[in-house]
Amino acid sequence: MKKYSYIVAILLAVLVSGCEKYTDVVPTGSIVVETAEDYYKLVSLPNRAYPINNFQYLVDDQWIRESYVIGQRKSIDIINFTFDDSDARTNLLSGSSFYNQTYSYINRWNTVISLVDGSKGEDNIKQLAKAEAKIYRAFDHFMLVNVYAKAYDPATAATDGGICIMDKYDLEARPIKSTVAQVYDFIQKDIEDALPYLQKVTVDPYHPSLAFAYGLKAKIHLFKHEFSLAKEAAQKSLSYNNTIYDLVAYSKLGGPSTLPVLAGENQEVLSFMYMTGYTEMSFAYTCILSPELVKLFGANDARFNLFMNTTSTSLLDPGAGTAYFSVNYTKFFYPTVGMKTTEVYLMLAECYAREGSLSEAMGIINQLRAKRILSGITTLPVPGTIKGTMNIIIEERRKELLLGFHRFFDLKRLNNEPDYAKTVTHTFPIVNKTVPQVTYSLSPNSRLYIIPFPSGAMKLNPNLRLNTNETLPF
Repeated sequence: MKKYSYIVAILLAVLVSGCEKYTDVVPTGSIVVETAEDYYKLVSLPNRAYPINNFQYLVDDQWIRESYVIGQRKSIDIINFTFDDSDARTNLLSGSSFYNQTYSYINRWNTVISLVDGSKGEDNIKQLAKAEAKIYRAFDHFMLVNVYAKAYDPATAATDGGICIMDKYDLEARPIKSTVAQVYDFIQKDIEDALPYLQKVTVDPYHPSLAFAYGLKAKIHLFKHEFSLAKEAAQKSLSYNNTIYDLVAYSKLGGPSTLPVLAGENQEVLSFMYMTGYTEMSFAYTCILSPELVKLFGANDARFNLFMNTTSTSLLDPGAGTAYFSVNYTKFFYPTVGMKTTEVYLMLAECYAREGSLSEAMGIINQLRAKRILSGITTLPVPGTIKGTMNIIIEERRKELLLGFHRFFDLKRLNNEPDYAKTVTHTFPIVNKTVPQVTYSLSPNSRLYIIPFPSGAMKLNPNLRLNTNETLPF
């Protein structure tokens, strides 16, 4: 293969702004990629980000400041926070950073997968580069299908509209939208193809490890209600990394002001990805914890006491009972996206609960709580029912997997089950008395849970159309 085949202008330019083409990228430079090692290095992508602003407020865990709603023109944030399904959201979503960036990453992985075999170098490096790229391609398709389509329902997944699968690098492609089942099949094949070639220990935290890959495998099975397979994969992930960062001991040492913990230093983190970027925790006041979640933490939880601010008069509405993450990223980086060992533990606990092994499920919960709860009751008793145990696990997921996309995805998947479906409510405003207080409700089957594809992408690809009944603006 000629050298020009390796001039890959798009590979370092993946943070796209204002791009409407559904797989477009804006190159900022070019590099010559000639060897397998070059391709392998391209898999490591610091500052990889997944903005959540298109669905940030469609949950019970995040809140919005009252001045951002009262007297303001209707925006996607206001529509989502007030659960307003009266308008077509496509009028406000001409583009999407989440959509563009995620497909940009997929293009990067596809370039590695497509070209590395023709490069110079050792076959084992080529296999490793392809395997890592496939794991990340699987992760990114998982992200997209869980934002833009219905949650996986075994009864309807074969006919539910999904997303466009991108299995090769092609900026000019106009692929047909696949079903949810087809997307999950593609994701699972990528994972299974990759697993034999991945490493337990990677050269840097931005390459996917075996612990991450098996954790992702567990997550896919969990979302598909394949609980036995999810349990097996979670156990395999934890066999490679079972670290839980001890926040109780950390608190006794003085916490962030005494002992900084930077991104890449926390061994319970399986993959470093972000909502907005490496420095995102410096701007965490844009992700305000709801009064409901604040109450759920209580008074003795290290996750809350170490990191949250409840008293700011400039960044919160005083008296609203809200909070925000107030520790700078240079003091403690709290991962919001990607995966952690604690998520794998919680998935394993859920699998135990669903099979009726309630003592095993609560053993995992109490193992986690021992490193999270500062005082009082650490060990919870074993409930008498699967539903009671599941409710504890779901609450623990809310406290452990803060911000990011976790709660949004959980609400969607659990809403398929009557025992765990939830009508989310926002009673608003809490402080301002000049306007009437209203309780807004988000039903489990609301179309709002399916985010519309950006209209700019649909204009360019006539094969791509909404998975909701909203009207198109063109």
